[in-house]
Amino acid sequence: MLIGLARTSTLEQVAGLEAQIRDLEAYGCERIFKEQVSSVAEREQLEAALSMLRIGDKLVTTKLDRLARSVQHLGQIIERINSVGASLVILDMGGLYGSRDSCLERAG
Repeated sequence: MLIGLARTSTLEQVAGLEAQIRDLEAYGCERIFKEQVSSVAEREQLEAALSMLRIGDKLVTTKLDRLARSVQHLGQIIERINSVGASLVILDMGGLYGSRDSCLERAG
């Protein structure tokens, strides 16, 4: 399953959120979690998306900064994704994705 995550830092960034949702839908995401919170705030939708992941699923985000607030936080997220056998797709990096067996590869 392709699970999308769209995030903006504030409620005023409606166009940015809509653009992310449009890109995630175009990629084929079957479920999209949306949040309009600062990356340092509690991320309930990120938690919900990570909890939904199963073996073979992909968590899809448009940009790396929409997902994690720091390199350390990104590492924690990737570890959670890998622990269930899922992978990560970052659309603005040319569809690069990471999985347990490969660091980053082009999505095909």
